Amino acid sequence: MVRLPRCVRISSTLAASTGLALFLCLLLALSGCDSKGEKVASERQTPGVTDKVIALGSSLALSGHASYLGTQTLRGALSYIKHINDQGGVWGRRIELTAYDDSYDPPRCLANTQKLIVQDQVFALFCYVGTPTTVKILPLIEDARIPLLGMFTGANALREPFNRYVINIRASYYQETAAAVRHLVKDLGLTRIAVFYQYDAYGFDGLTGTELALKEFGLEPVARGFYVRGTLDVADGLAKIQKSGAEAVVMIGTYDPCAKFIQLAAERGFQPIFHTVSFVGAEELARRLGDNPGQVVVMSQVVPPFEGPEARQLLGSAEEYVHLLAKYFPDDKPNSVGLEGYINARILVEGLKLAGRELTREGFINAIESIRDYTLGPGTVVSFGPDNHQGMERVYFTRLAGGHFVLISDWPEVLHALDEVRAHANATAKGPANAHAPIPTGARP
Repeated sequence: MVRLPRCVRISSTLAASTGLALFLCLLLALSGCDSKGEKVASERQTPGVTDKVIALGSSLALSGHASYLGTQTLRGALSYIKHINDQGGVWGRRIELTAYDDSYDPPRCLANTQKLIVQDQVFALFCYVGTPTTVKILPLIEDARIPLLGMFTGANALREPFNRYVINIRASYYQETAAAVRHLVKDLGLTRIAVFYQYDAYGFDGLTGTELALKEFGLEPVARGFYVRGTLDVADGLAKIQKSGAEAVVMIGTYDPCAKFIQLAAERGFQPIFHTVSFVGAEELARRLGDNPGQVVVMSQVVPPFEGPEARQLLGSAEEYVHLLAKYFPDDKPNSVGLEGYINARILVEGLKLAGRELTREGFINAIESIRDYTLGPGTVVSFGPDNHQGMERVYFTRLAGGHFVLISDWPEVLHALDEVRAHANATAKGPANAHAPIPTGARP
């Protein structure tokens, strides 16, 4: 739909009276209303772009039970955007990002997005957080033909069917769960695997990904347990999964319910290997579980981890993120969620640079599709194409040790850690003299 300039007004009387009047008005719209001829059609057809500003919009959780994820995604992105603006912007334009809080609530996200598109007239949507929220706005994206780039979600619905206006950067939940199941089955020899998930589009996506991965080995989940988004009602799901005798539990949730599930399982003497997908949020989950959670917790990550002797070799441009975060948000600590937001901003800016000064939405998407082997660090590259709108494929695995998630370099070590945890639990159960003995940490990656 062509947005008419302010100086063109079509009353209902004129519109109904004659096609000629409509034609003349449309002709004025296309030729411009400025007497000096300075307003051209291409400018009016690129909302959110002026001589000095590129306006972007975001809806994400800045309050509520997923607020850490939204806040850190936003600050990670802003740390790089502020850096670029301080250098003069992109092609002489500053990047301005309007962010609205949706509290991880799909209807609020939909309302925010409508406002961003219709009222705020942003050029593109950027750094959305969450599956149920982002999936909710897909019809708007299609209708408005507005780019949506850099979402903190690995939902398959954002990848299939292919949508020209949706640009994913991170690996998908299907890739995370497939890699996790492969390690659990092939490297650790486990076959009794359960799934604990959030009862919404996010949880269903992770559940389906896990089921498909297990099917490759002739397996299926031994149990499925769930909780309702925004609650901590995990007891029923835990009881069902514990009864199944699961050796491992794949978890698709947010940090608070997952932490409660793991803690409650420890209290009930249930000690499988817990695997969580990246959306859970490594730092917040670690903070809630503490230094000695009495459980073995593994997390897949889609960006290089910060902890562990091998992590520094993978960080690459993440060192710039650490520096910029300290400069623009000195009270924040570097974290994997913020690093993902920073990477989103890197790709955004690269696309804007490649698109050139004559910026349009279609030109921006073409520019993103032209990115090949854009290096973020050793072994971490981003590539797109006309039929490929997911820039990264790699999945990293970390284990909770000493209050941090550290890179796993040796999977049998995970089983060793599980043996130690169970030995400690058995010793504790035998008498009060052993109740406060520290949990051995074992060899760490």
